[in-house]
Amino acid sequence: MSNEFVVLPRDENQARGIGQYALDFLAGKMGQPDESVLRRVEQFHLDSIACGVSALACRANAPQVLRTEALEYVSQQPADGAPLFGSRVRVKPEKAVVANSSAVREWDSNGTNFGYNPARGATRGEFGHNDFYPVAVAAAQIRGLNGRQTLQAMILLDEIRGRLAEVFALKDYKIDHVVHGAIGSAATFGAVMGATVEQIESAIGLVVAHYIPFRAIRAGKQLSDSKGASAAISAEVAVLSALRAMRGFVGPADIFRNPEAIFCLFEKPPDKHSSPFDLTLGAGGDDFAIMGMHFKLGLYEHQSAGAIQGLQNLLTRYPQIIFDDKKLKSMRITIYEPAFGIIGDPAKRDPRTRQSADHSMVYIIATLVRKAFRHRQAGWRELMLVPADYDESSLFDPLTRSIMERIEFRHGGKEYDEKYPDGIPTTLEIEHSDLGRLSSGLVMYPEGHARNTSGNLPGLLEHKFRALASLGVDDVDALYRRFSDMDRKSPAEIADLYDFEIRGC
Repeated sequence: MSNEFVVLPRDENQARGIGQYALDFLAGKMGQPDESVLRRVEQFHLDSIACGVSALACRANAPQVLRTEALEYVSQQPADGAPLFGSRVRVKPEKAVVANSSAVREWDSNGTNFGYNPARGATRGEFGHNDFYPVAVAAAQIRGLNGRQTLQAMILLDEIRGRLAEVFALKDYKIDHVVHGAIGSAATFGAVMGATVEQIESAIGLVVAHYIPFRAIRAGKQLSDSKGASAAISAEVAVLSALRAMRGFVGPADIFRNPEAIFCLFEKPPDKHSSPFDLTLGAGGDDFAIMGMHFKLGLYEHQSAGAIQGLQNLLTRYPQIIFDDKKLKSMRITIYEPAFGIIGDPAKRDPRTRQSADHSMVYIIATLVRKAFRHRQAGWRELMLVPADYDESSLFDPLTRSIMERIEFRHGGKEYDEKYPDGIPTTLEIEHSDLGRLSSGLVMYPEGHARNTSGNLPGLLEHKFRALASLGVDDVDALYRRFSDMDRKSPAEIADLYDFEIRGC
């Protein structure tokens, strides 16, 4: 199957272009995604479900607060509402979306994109995550879509947010990356719900003009619920904006070329008729943004995956390391920017909340080493980080804290920086009493990275699914089947997709 694309030039109304693209893509007026694309988005969706179920089962704070809030907005017309995870009750769609997306995102363990596409010269490197699938599912449940149509809506949403991440770096202006997801959510929800091009344009305009979250939500010595719930809140306002536009509210037009909106405000184009970028969107074949996105194999900030891989390599190569923690003299991790600034922040050498700990390189690596010492094991599967590794006892475990003190974290300079975001360039070194200095060498494509070719991914993802989902459901196999083979599911099965019991809910 050949690849097909839709190009939205910078000198055209790109908000309207996204609306037309979304409608045409879902209507089948262009080429179809290759089966490999459908399989990949199903993998990311399955992964997100395990994350959401476990967060609810563990009664994580933000998902519980937003779920309780959502249940106060039961839809008066059930056909116009959407259910929560593990529930038959239909609530207002924006409330279902904020609650479900919050659960999916809470552990910061689902998919990641780095906004990197050198083949197109689109390498702005904005982050993003696969947090927004509840938007596509809610719209599909209301409109009676089948499973294949639902997967296509997910692909559409990820395509819009993923390609925007390649051409505009929100982080450069201290704006949170969820804005790209909100734009994709507004377009996808509107298109599934039958909005017109003009209404989708208005919805996107409302999102960009009224609801811009800054990275203040991620700043501070100890991070809060706002960091984990950012995508959920932006998804909520995206759905609200689409519904509001469909009721007749007219939002700002042509928002990408608006001189006072974030795009032209921060990156002034050469003339008033342009936005700062061209936007190329997949229309058929296998060249979709989802294919370049990455999996997290446990609870950790994805920038730490190179160090985790380096550690796993050394523990596997030198198993004698794990038998005496006192012989581990020191560790050194060399990494690139922006990882050094994000997960190497000196404030994160003493994390006291889970949201800070899962963004602390020294905590993540020290916890893995502590688990290796305690269980005499090594390997991604054996040492996979799970919610219990961030509870109160783990956060202040004396052995973990001792190992953290032995870790040096340093910036590798230009040599490392220029290799990101193609890979996650990291070197991990261990100074051992008996073995001397050991080095992982340069790690670029750890397990879970889109360019990793080890062949271990399917098994590791299934292990992760079972480890997380088992915290919330008794029959993990049944849950796995429920969210597998989505392209074969009927509209009735999609409508009942979330009708399963979660312990603690």
